[in-house]
Amino acid sequence: MTSRAARLLLCLCTPLCLFPSTSGAQDTIPQGVRVGLTYDPSTRPGVFVTAVAGETGDSVRAMLARNLDFGDRLNVLSAEPGAPPPAGRFNYELYAKLGASAIVQASMTREGSLHVVVHDVAAKRVLNVGDFAFGGAAPLSPAWRMTVHRASDEVERWITSVRGIAATRIVFVRDQRLWIVDSDGANATPLGVGGTALSPAWHPTGRYVAYTAMADDGLSVVVRDVQSGQARRMPRLGGSNFTPAFSPDGSTLVYSAGDDGTDLYAVAPFGGDAPRRVTFGRGTPTSSPSFSPDGRGIAYISGRLGHPEVYITDADGTNAELLTEAPSGDRPYRSDPDWSPDGRTVAFTSQEGPNLQVMVISLRDRRIRQLTGSARNENPSWAPDSRHVVFTSTRSGAKQLWVLDTESGRTRQLTRGAGVARQPAWSPRLEQP
Repeated sequence: MTSRAARLLLCLCTPLCLFPSTSGAQDTIPQGVRVGLTYDPSTRPGVFVTAVAGETGDSVRAMLARNLDFGDRLNVLSAEPGAPPPAGRFNYELYAKLGASAIVQASMTREGSLHVVVHDVAAKRVLNVGDFAFGGAAPLSPAWRMTVHRASDEVERWITSVRGIAATRIVFVRDQRLWIVDSDGANATPLGVGGTALSPAWHPTGRYVAYTAMADDGLSVVVRDVQSGQARRMPRLGGSNFTPAFSPDGSTLVYSAGDDGTDLYAVAPFGGDAPRRVTFGRGTPTSSPSFSPDGRGIAYISGRLGHPEVYITDADGTNAELLTEAPSGDRPYRSDPDWSPDGRTVAFTSQEGPNLQVMVISLRDRRIRQLTGSARNENPSWAPDSRHVVFTSTRSGAKQLWVLDTESGRTRQLTRGAGVARQPAWSPRLEQP
């Protein structure tokens, strides 16, 4: 930051640069009304997050700023910790000189909500207003933090017309157990699953997680209620049952099953008809299904060519076709397909030289793009915005989870600490319970 910008930032963090109010409260736009912010779409609009009063004010300000920054659509400026909240009418000209197109002003209400006002700097008016109830959650608790995440996502939508992804979680495997972590890397918590668990997948409601459970009698697929902890084992079809995936409407669970070879089978996850066979691999390994967002297609891995490649098929198993062609080299290997929520691409892992790398393939023209290039990278999973991917990487030494913005190439480390973190699955947006 230049010295001039630093002086402006200091000025904006003090009440001396605020005009006295002459028009009363600035919350003039009814709650829920969408008023667009005009800015050059080729640039990231600057957003200033003001200080927030109260004991948890600095935490709220820091979370709002961090969430908006992690969305990679905004250039975030923020008041310093301990700065006083603004009072009176905003001096919009000073915020404009700092490069801010919008101002995010938050406060805690007596009713137990987070009140957020977004200002359009160029128009010198309020853009939108919203209240986000904490529901009695203790300050800084996971539920309290999720409310701030939801507020951040709405602020991003008000400014860019694209809802953020802060109110999401990632389930992953750490030392053969399932863990869940917030999208910003906070609140890493074991899911409470005993024994060895692998290949987790989210139900579209975010309430259930399906995973592979390893026991003495083989591999089973289990669906667990994240809230209650109750678990249900899916029908076993041979000794190996693994890599589950829910359909977009949550009514179907597809997983790999078999003995010498494996195929994909579809079943109602909460009771219903017997499992239905989807693929016919004739003794070859078939695994790792991923549904298209409309539920009509499935991407998966098959070894029918003598090595694993990505295929796609209609959800009933018809019209199967090879999606990826064998890469150059003596060790062709593709795995971990994940269909993007917008339906345009499939992310997957590919052997590229000595290491595994994360790739994406366009379903329109079959063009493949490599997203990673440093160290070993695998297990990609899309965020709900179809822009960010979480994956496993050894770039920090041991395997940890990293998040990549596929448009800018920006990466950030999600998990830290002891233990290997791998096989992440990004949740859908988690709505208010």
